[in-house]
Amino acid sequence: MPPRKKAAVATPASMVSEETMRKGKQVVQSLEGVAREVYDKIVATQVPSINLPTRTKGNIVFSEKHQVWTYGTLVTSRTAKTLEGSYMLARTMFSVDFIKQMIAETKSSTLREMYYISEGWGLAKFHAQDESDKLIEDLEIVSKQMREDLRLRPEENGASIIGNITIEEMNRKGERKRINCRDDVGDGGYGIPYNVEKEKIKFIDHDAKFIIAIECGGMFDRLAENGFDENEDAILVHLKGQPARCTRRLIRRMNAELKLPVVVFTDGDPWSFRIFASVAYGAIKTAHISELLATPEAQFVGITPSDIENYKLPSDKLNDQDVKALKAELTDPRFKGQALARKADGNEIMWEDEIKLQLEMNKKSEQQALAKYGLNFVTENYLPEKLSEMGIL
Repeated sequence: MPPRKKAAVATPASMVSEETMRKGKQVVQSLEGVAREVYDKIVATQVPSINLPTRTKGNIVFSEKHQVWTYGTLVTSRTAKTLEGSYMLARTMFSVDFIKQMIAETKSSTLREMYYISEGWGLAKFHAQDESDKLIEDLEIVSKQMREDLRLRPEENGASIIGNITIEEMNRKGERKRINCRDDVGDGGYGIPYNVEKEKIKFIDHDAKFIIAIECGGMFDRLAENGFDENEDAILVHLKGQPARCTRRLIRRMNAELKLPVVVFTDGDPWSFRIFASVAYGAIKTAHISELLATPEAQFVGITPSDIENYKLPSDKLNDQDVKALKAELTDPRFKGQALARKADGNEIMWEDEIKLQLEMNKKSEQQALAKYGLNFVTENYLPEKLSEMGIL
């Protein structure tokens, strides 16, 4: 038997910052605007609909203003002309109401909870989480609000950072606490929360010269254990594979607000190249907020096909999926005609050249293959050499 319902308890106003309250009101106004547009069409006896940009590679264009890849002019319509379209609009209205309720109660929910909440929406309930995730992405676009401001978060948080940077974070009680991401954290570093906007996290002080974003946990731990952050005045950011939105947003903020160069250190395979692309150029799925998540100035310092040859690294053969992915990247606007890295002498290393070389070599390699030369090689030789060539060190 289902549990007896209790009245929702809102967080006391004294524990909510003015910034949070102001942002909440702004989000509610945006959501009400979306609902009003649908309502007005119904009142006018028109078929209600919502127009959205087409989210495919074919609708990705380069924004000269923000220097990132974003959606073009192709549009897809969510309309009530079909039964499924009517259900989707109903789900949208239920979602708007749910988000408004969370804002009023200063609560948040995971995307998974959002999916299960819909069980109480009758015929409008979601049939799979993919449906609810996609709808929230749609709602982000039409309301012009980030998912984090809609109080929705993924199951997992971002990864972690280590370095001599002091931040001020607002805790659950509405109190601001100062944390040094080197001296006040354990071996795992400072855990990045799902919301890293200014009302949640402020940068107080730092002595860093650059940010190095690292794909895997093993290499993140290696750099930390070897004291790379202290020796080279760096901020280490663990990407945890394909980076979460909050991780990319925090990198973007540190780059833009602290004027710190960003380099991305990954494996030497097509999937890792796409990790770099999501940090530097933006991802197709989140192209509507690329200017907030992407860091166009980021450079690749990971394992290149040239490195596999030059450093004689242990490698594996490319499989069929690797080859297919590399060929797709040759036509991907985020790689085609783009510089992988810029050397201090002004010369550029181009993505197309390296991808073609990898297809010719038929090899891939992991960043931890550098351990062939010992545990200190990556921090004493490989990274200093490449970062010096790029003018970072």
